[in-house]
Amino acid sequence: MRAPLRWLMEYVDLAPTATGRDVAASFVSVGLEEEDLHGGDITGPLVVGRVLSLDEQVQKNGKPIRYCTVDVGPHGQRLTEGIPQEIVCGATNFVVGDLVVVVLPGAVLPGNFAIAARRTYGRMSNGMICAEDELGLGEDHAGIIVLADYLGADAVAGLDPGDDAIALLGLGDEVVEVNVTPDRGYCFSLRGLAREYWHAQGSPEDGFRDPAAVRTPRANDGGYAVRLADDVPLEGRAGCDRYVARIVRGIDPTAPSPAWMQRRLTQMGMRPISLAVDVTNYVMLELGQPLHAFDVAKLSGAVEVRRARAGERLTTLDDVVRTLDPEDLLITDGGDVPLAIAGVMGGETSEVDASTTDVLVEAAHFDPTTVARSSRRHRLVTEASKRFERGVDPALPAAAAQRAVDLLVEHGGGTVDDGVTDLDETSPRRGFELDVTGPSRLVGVEYPRERVVEILRQLGCLVVEGGDTANGEMPDLVSVTPPSWRPDLVDGPDYAEEVARIDGYARIPSLNPTPSGGRGLTHGQRVRRIVANALVGRGLVEVLTYPFVSEQLADAFGLDADDDRRNAVRVANPLSDELPLMRTSVLSTLVEAARRNLSRGHKDIALFEVGLVTRPGPDSSHTAPVPGVGARPDDATIAAINDAVPPQPRRVALIVCGESERSGWWGAGRVATWADVVEAATTVATALAVETRVEADTDHAPWHPGRCARITLTDGTLVGHAGELHPKALAALGLPSRTCAAELDVDVLTRASAPTTQFEPFSTHPPALTDVALVVDDQVTAAEVEAALRSGAGEFLEAVTLFDVYVGEQVGGGRKSLAYRLVFRASDRTLTTEEVNGFRDAAVASATLAVGATQR
Repeated sequence: MRAPLRWLMEYVDLAPTATGRDVAASFVSVGLEEEDLHGGDITGPLVVGRVLSLDEQVQKNGKPIRYCTVDVGPHGQRLTEGIPQEIVCGATNFVVGDLVVVVLPGAVLPGNFAIAARRTYGRMSNGMICAEDELGLGEDHAGIIVLADYLGADAVAGLDPGDDAIALLGLGDEVVEVNVTPDRGYCFSLRGLAREYWHAQGSPEDGFRDPAAVRTPRANDGGYAVRLADDVPLEGRAGCDRYVARIVRGIDPTAPSPAWMQRRLTQMGMRPISLAVDVTNYVMLELGQPLHAFDVAKLSGAVEVRRARAGERLTTLDDVVRTLDPEDLLITDGGDVPLAIAGVMGGETSEVDASTTDVLVEAAHFDPTTVARSSRRHRLVTEASKRFERGVDPALPAAAAQRAVDLLVEHGGGTVDDGVTDLDETSPRRGFELDVTGPSRLVGVEYPRERVVEILRQLGCLVVEGGDTANGEMPDLVSVTPPSWRPDLVDGPDYAEEVARIDGYARIPSLNPTPSGGRGLTHGQRVRRIVANALVGRGLVEVLTYPFVSEQLADAFGLDADDDRRNAVRVANPLSDELPLMRTSVLSTLVEAARRNLSRGHKDIALFEVGLVTRPGPDSSHTAPVPGVGARPDDATIAAINDAVPPQPRRVALIVCGESERSGWWGAGRVATWADVVEAATTVATALAVETRVEADTDHAPWHPGRCARITLTDGTLVGHAGELHPKALAALGLPSRTCAAELDVDVLTRASAPTTQFEPFSTHPPALTDVALVVDDQVTAAEVEAALRSGAGEFLEAVTLFDVYVGEQVGGGRKSLAYRLVFRASDRTLTTEEVNGFRDAAVASATLAVGATQR
């Protein structure tokens, strides 16, 4: 919302010598956000020019360029001894004879853009013909400003080349632009901003002059017929609870809007159109009440406000045919012909045009939710909808309509009908019992009772104080009724915020909170940190991905039809229609992160993510009850809601491809293999002091059946899988061949690591190392052999490491040789050779008994 300083000072006394920056700082002090400063930053000659000739030539790049001569009056005589200015222009929306805005060498435009004569497209250009965005008047750069189109033909009738365009367009006035938050809809007007500036200056007596304080006639039976027929209120609220209609007849359709009004509309970023339209826009900007003007000659019956019927259509003023929704609120002619989408945009059938002489001015109060939904449904955001959906003052329609008819009569002639229509079904605001000590408790600043009451009254609230208490003191509770323009004030915290805002945010001290002692991290939090640190220590990079996947991902992974990972929760309103399901594995979204990094040129990737997955199961229903907001749900409803939430276990997934050891001048690198991800997975378990077993798994998608490891606890509980992904899955996912991945259940690791681990002191005695090679059948896994060795080696066994696998003629067909290194150590002595040999033999005997191993 913009606020020209000259316009603002008509309603509030500005501080002496106040600049735009000072006014913006005052707005910020009461909680508004400064957006920008406009105007007052153009210096030098900016003048009206008349196009005398143009020579359009298409350049090699296909762009048309016009070489123009422009009459700029006495400025041209001074600069070029009376020869018209030669200007090169890239716009094509003007013709010879048009009046345009010309900036000449020596001028400075917004953004400190200095203008000088320069050679461009092969010719010398002595200045520039300006577009809206170049002057800070808007964002349009489709063409230059043609004054007859921008201000209207009547407004430029008396202009001559060389006239000052800075004064003409109001560019010398400073304009403050602020960002209006959703709860401060009243600030979408000069009236609201003037009130906020008044508060920022301490609310001096008589310092604010309300432009809505106009005398309005009472409603009577002679006004235009209006019916409020909203038979299907939205959520119990009527779509329209007040409608004011006033008629002005005999307006001169050729009467232009006054120059001062056109200038102010231009400063506000709006284009002047016609007197009737300009007046409605001007009053909306002044008071915050959107208005609409209907051509009375195009109306055949009473104005009826109702909901749309199925299949109805309306061609709006932007020439778009819109199919209406039954929730849309309409203004209709006699209840049959739609005239406008209430609070959003009017239709073509009753549009005010160049022949309109009789105008019906509509000033109404529409339901914010209804307008907001219609605006979003039709993707149609207008100045009216922005105000209605934030809440417009229901007490404004009569004053706004009166202000509009006064301006129409003053500048367009005609007479106002004696009949006044004002259907008022609004409900008075109810008072709130406010504890005047509440603001002090909530904000932490001492606000005396008198100051709280004073601020509330300055805000426009009706404050009723009770009588003295038995001890002669005033009671803490007062009855506060908010003003009609503040629908956001409903409870104690709202009023406390207003007291703090008006009294000054600068009075609130900046204090660092004193933290409580706390209880430290939970076991689960420590586990997640250890998992992440362990993987980072192995060179992996942590990422975060959105937990949404496509319906085709399960097929790309090659999951069986009965695989539980196919049972996914469908999102009711997904961010993307292509990703409607919640993920059932972290790997399913991690592959997309890998693919995105690969597409950006990263060939060596090692990523991991710790996150939740959703596992609803095949037969469970997860429909939760939706309780009302009027009261706290009972325990049964809360339990039903909790029961409807599907299980969400926490997983960690990692994916690697490319080189795990980089190649360079030092030599060849090493490509990451399934062994790297298996080692990373076991590293995580080791960091948590959780003992795991690694076994081959030949049937778990999306892993390769011959290069997949199943990782379990010693009691057989599944922890996860690690290995190389299946070639078919890699092709479907668009990942390089031999990409490897792992996924572990963090919840299982958390439970397994819950018992306190007792570390034994390091032995200072030397270890005893002995190697053993065992021949077993191909079907026997290394994990089974290792388990057998551990069970037989005794208490002095410190470590078992597989260091060689041999398959060949020396061991025979269908057999393999596994070589292990056994490390023995005692805490109180050095083990003898005989003891070590005995331990080794016992371990081999155990392996022979368990898996049929023979020693080579």
